[in-house]
Amino acid sequence: MIPKTVAFLMAGGKGERLWPLTKDRAKPAVPFGGAYRIVDFTLSNCINSGIRKIHVLIQYKSHSLQKHLRLGWNIFDVQLGDYIEVIPAQQRVGQDWYKGTADAIYQNLYNLEHENPSEVLILAGDHIYKMNYQEMIDYHRASNADLTVAVVRIPKEKMGQLGVVEADKDLKIVGFQEKPDNAKTIYNDPKSIYASMGIYVFKTQSLIEEVNEDAKRNTDHDFGKNIIPQMLKKGKKLIAFDFKDKITGFSRYWRDIGTMDAYYEANMDLVQVDPTFNLYDKDWPIRTYQEPFPPAKTVFAGEEVTARIGLLLDSLVTSGCIISGGKVQRSILSYNVRINSFSQVYDSILMEGVNVGRYAKVKRAIIDKDVIIPQGTVIGYNSEEDRKKFFVSDNGVVVVAKGTKI
Repeated sequence: MIPKTVAFLMAGGKGERLWPLTKDRAKPAVPFGGAYRIVDFTLSNCINSGIRKIHVLIQYKSHSLQKHLRLGWNIFDVQLGDYIEVIPAQQRVGQDWYKGTADAIYQNLYNLEHENPSEVLILAGDHIYKMNYQEMIDYHRASNADLTVAVVRIPKEKMGQLGVVEADKDLKIVGFQEKPDNAKTIYNDPKSIYASMGIYVFKTQSLIEEVNEDAKRNTDHDFGKNIIPQMLKKGKKLIAFDFKDKITGFSRYWRDIGTMDAYYEANMDLVQVDPTFNLYDKDWPIRTYQEPFPPAKTVFAGEEVTARIGLLLDSLVTSGCIISGGKVQRSILSYNVRINSFSQVYDSILMEGVNVGRYAKVKRAIIDKDVIIPQGTVIGYNSEEDRKKFFVSDNGVVVVAKGTKI
């Protein structure tokens, strides 16, 4: 039998730490980088890696995500056996919705039995990175592991935010802790730990065995918290796949954007002069759905205004935007944004349909869809005043929820 891989993309999370951006949408459907949704990066990795059998498991406030997938990702020929199949929680094996990542797979075991793949690729829908999954799958096969976990080196100070993998010098996994206060560092690097990327390759039969066993227990039904420790206790072979550049040896770009500040910083990475994460890589295109907006346009109200404030600097601007005499710097403008005369936007993320009124000032802010900022409004300059009206992150980023009336 020719080896084949089936992917399951976990896209049902609530994303509570990204509220209010997740007030009306699932975390994978949150806009990112002006033109994209977060889920586009994982799906693009699949396509670029030759993975064309993809199940997307959805649950929480999934309408926006389903619409995006239907419009932008209906690209496969089912007659050739390729597909992206969206699967909501269906209470197929009981009265519960998806209770965790492992339970989501358990409730869809009938798909695995029908497909009978050689291995199963489990993916998260809320990370930003570019990865050739085929390299990891080949590594998994060569290692003859029951489970391979993708890991990335991060400073040990961040261990409390992620799952930490303990591996020996041969990258055999010997321990796992979820968001620990104190975990073992990498054997030859006392300043770093291996963080789990939430990407797993399982032997199919091993996966079926483990989720069936977990379903009989009162657990969180989570791969990190339950399945990995369960397999380690049983002496199963678990291997870490170090996500690093083969030439430099340094870790590749990967961001978990589960918090508001992490989300903001990952977006701001894109506006750097030489960004670490390259959206313009023709060898690794990022697909998405784009509405037929006209090209972005700049309009200036005379030479005097142009000289003073009619500027667009170090920013990403998508289709349909009109910048009319205002100043935009180090910011990301999504579709159909309007910047009116004498307004100023710095270090901010403006989502689709935002309208910034004349003389308004916006700094270090995330403005969600369809918000009209009235003339003369000031956002991001007085944290105390901002907290009275909007959500403000730990690092002082102001977030204005979708459709907010200011």
